[in-house]
Amino acid sequence: MNSPADSWRAFPAAQQPQWPDGEALRSATGWLSAAPPLVFAAECDLLRRRMAAVARGEAVLLQGGDCAETFARTTTEAIRGTLKTLLQMAVVLTHATALPVIKIGRMAGQYAKPRSSPVERRDGVELPSYRGDAVNGLEFTAEARRPDPARMRRMYESSAMTLNLVRALTTGGFADLRQVHAWNRGFVAGSRAGERYEELAGEIERSLAFMQACGVDTRELGTAEFFVGHEGLLLDYESALTRAEPGSGRSYATSGHLLWIGERTRDLDGAHVEYFSRVHNPIAVKIGPSATPDSVLGLVDRLDPRREPGRLTFVVRAGADRVRDTLPVLVEKVTAEGALVCWVSDPMHGNTVTAASGHKTRSFDTVMEEVRGFVEVHRELGTHPGGVHVELTGDDVTECVGGGNAVLPEDLHHRYETACDPRLNHAQSLDLAFRLAEMYRDRPSPAPTPPR
Repeated sequence: MNSPADSWRAFPAAQQPQWPDGEALRSATGWLSAAPPLVFAAECDLLRRRMAAVARGEAVLLQGGDCAETFARTTTEAIRGTLKTLLQMAVVLTHATALPVIKIGRMAGQYAKPRSSPVERRDGVELPSYRGDAVNGLEFTAEARRPDPARMRRMYESSAMTLNLVRALTTGGFADLRQVHAWNRGFVAGSRAGERYEELAGEIERSLAFMQACGVDTRELGTAEFFVGHEGLLLDYESALTRAEPGSGRSYATSGHLLWIGERTRDLDGAHVEYFSRVHNPIAVKIGPSATPDSVLGLVDRLDPRREPGRLTFVVRAGADRVRDTLPVLVEKVTAEGALVCWVSDPMHGNTVTAASGHKTRSFDTVMEEVRGFVEVHRELGTHPGGVHVELTGDDVTECVGGGNAVLPEDLHHRYETACDPRLNHAQSLDLAFRLAEMYRDRPSPAPTPPR
């Protein structure tokens, strides 16, 4: 039997770069094959257990980060800003749901992007599309747009830098509950929508005071479990970082804890499904409005044949106007098959529009409408709305319109900094967390889980 590192090569592989230099590709993948793993099997197994709790309705997933990481933004400030935003969101959701929040950064590997067209045209000039810093450069020149496999080595190095900083911050006091709540208090005080969240913020403050009065030192809670994930798009990169675990013989993709298959690469007979069917990580699949019950059940059979909770997550990106129509039958069919998967909402990708200025953008209200529809569908079916997967940044960018401190269409050009799709800024991300918290607070209490 072929190993996961090469079995996919017998299948059609969508969205792969046309590397012009075969020798350079072999050099890059050879270097990666000898490099230390970025994450470890035990960490991936831990996340599988955490994701199993999400599947059973005993936890909530929060995943967020850049649409496309860039080498230039692999900085302490940018990484700290994203991590801070996710920690703030998690505190709000933890209090509202009374459930653990599993935190996964869309980071330390999100350097490659699928594209709807292999070429980009400007003023009569045609060049290869930008496919992320792992493949080529954003500048519209022939030299920058030439795919360069040496960039995959830089992707590895940038991911290692990000992981090192994340691990240091999450274990070194940056995640202290009192500090994170103080940040949230600052947001509530400074936001135009702050009054709406004053009551919830006050409840969190009273809970922390109660813990302190009971002798609980919240400094002991100053560490945070934090995982990283990205779209496993570049199969040359992923397979070069595949490692077999001594003893068990199980293979892991060691480029990230949780990797996902995109909407454009989830073909049942494609190379991505083949590769991910052979690694032991928890994995996810993006499913859009074109997904049919048969195709989704096929993914369950290929990727989770043993029906193991925590193995498979479906990230739904249907669009605000379609989620209530397309999601119910998928959830019903998968549930009827006995598969206990995680259901997560991606309210970003199905709601992208082009503003009059030419900027791609997303409306905050539309994003929230898809989240609301996602939660309502699960409530009606008696299933668990497992969480959200959002593109965000800790910076005050102006890429998505709306939110409590509203970004107007005429503001888009002020700080439109994304390398690909528009992201929620820091205030919009916290706004989303507080509104999602309100939705979860209204949920019926889950039935007790039988002893296992």
